[in-house]
Amino acid sequence: MLREWQSQCVDAVLGKYQSGSPHFLCLACPGAGKTVMAAEVAKRMLELNLVDIIICFAPSTAVVSSIKSTFSHRLQSSFCGGLGSVGTAFTYHNLMYFDKKFWESLQRHRLLIIFDEIHHCSGDTLDNANVWGGEILTLIQKCASYTLALTGTPWRTDNVPIVLSNYTDPDGEICCDYVYGLHEAIIDNVCRKPKIALINSDNLVYSSEETTKDFGSIAEILNENLVSYQSILWHPKAMSYVIKAGCEKLREIRMVNSDAGGLVVASSVVHAYKLMYLLENEFGQSATIVTYHDKEALSKIKQYRQGTTEWIVSVGMISEGTDIPRLQVCCHLSTVKTELHFRQVLGRILRVSQRKNQEAWLFTLATDELTLYSERLANDLPKGYNVLQDKAEEKLFPIYETLPSSVGLSQKSDEREVKEIDLKIDFSEENDSGLPYSQNTQCLKVGSLYQRVIDAFLFTNM
Repeated sequence: MLREWQSQCVDAVLGKYQSGSPHFLCLACPGAGKTVMAAEVAKRMLELNLVDIIICFAPSTAVVSSIKSTFSHRLQSSFCGGLGSVGTAFTYHNLMYFDKKFWESLQRHRLLIIFDEIHHCSGDTLDNANVWGGEILTLIQKCASYTLALTGTPWRTDNVPIVLSNYTDPDGEICCDYVYGLHEAIIDNVCRKPKIALINSDNLVYSSEETTKDFGSIAEILNENLVSYQSILWHPKAMSYVIKAGCEKLREIRMVNSDAGGLVVASSVVHAYKLMYLLENEFGQSATIVTYHDKEALSKIKQYRQGTTEWIVSVGMISEGTDIPRLQVCCHLSTVKTELHFRQVLGRILRVSQRKNQEAWLFTLATDELTLYSERLANDLPKGYNVLQDKAEEKLFPIYETLPSSVGLSQKSDEREVKEIDLKIDFSEENDSGLPYSQNTQCLKVGSLYQRVIDAFLFTNM
């Protein structure tokens, strides 16, 4: 059975195609079920004898594997590109290796081409297109009878147009043919309602041979450029605090959902192994690790999806499109702080399951950017990500003037942890983290730590 939004969207896609418009852009929040909807479109198009072959593109091998499985099941046919298959799926990276003969051979057929997470492909002309966008503009458009583009985050951090997309003039807002946002998905019980725990300290003391300074927040000291965000993420005490908070929440959830899982998003492969060591040896958790260096990553993800292991630690493997419904807790410890990445990571814990407890918690550090992104989760298209017609004055991140009416913010918890932790960072030590350490000994003392919980959908009826 299709969800109501999926059924409505399928009808909208078919209606637009049959009216003579060959392209459709669907915005549906991460975890809503875009792949199933797209597979149903493909099924209906085959039944109506409007297409012969379906080709899908996606940003990663993990997502491609999921697409092949979903389409094969929905179409009741092989979807591997072999003899008798109705189609197949590729990564966007594969676009660079298809020659003109490949596309010319397909021009004899009626093609439905589906682009998952289309925001990875940019450009409305060859002048501003990235490699994948350029291939779509020059080759795919010529041989595709119909195209279906999917995205959960319809913007790019570089403000370059998404390929095949239309924008309003002069506002530069993207024009989507169908929109199913997180607010609607939560009301429909299609997605979980997320809570973001921003970990902060109101008593930081930085000292070096030259100076000693006090700071009232992590954001404040980062804005002074005295320490890097990476150095905080790497420090054993900082890592331990975030992981401990995630483990405690996962333990609570597993008292009801025995197979609930947690995701740790690390900043590098070495960082991931340090975090995994903490999980297993300091907190007694079971864990597995997947990185872009791991040839067995796809099979490990599959095993984790079907198993009961508590944690999976990832570097660049579980960010968007990866379907693991039992994930309910995430520790975000990546150095990537774009809003696009933040929302895609959050989407990994929003997929509903059949279990009784449907909480979703993300733990991260309270930088200015991550705080801003958390506060405006209720916006499907955040301000500041329109396609700019004129080059605007560069800012580190947009100023958020007013919160949407659906946003509720809790104050500092009365039950906050006030354990004193000294983060003594010796920049002269040899290390394997690759951090740009200097020869001066510097020390950062972190006082009382607390969590500020942001519920961007506090007033949503469940």
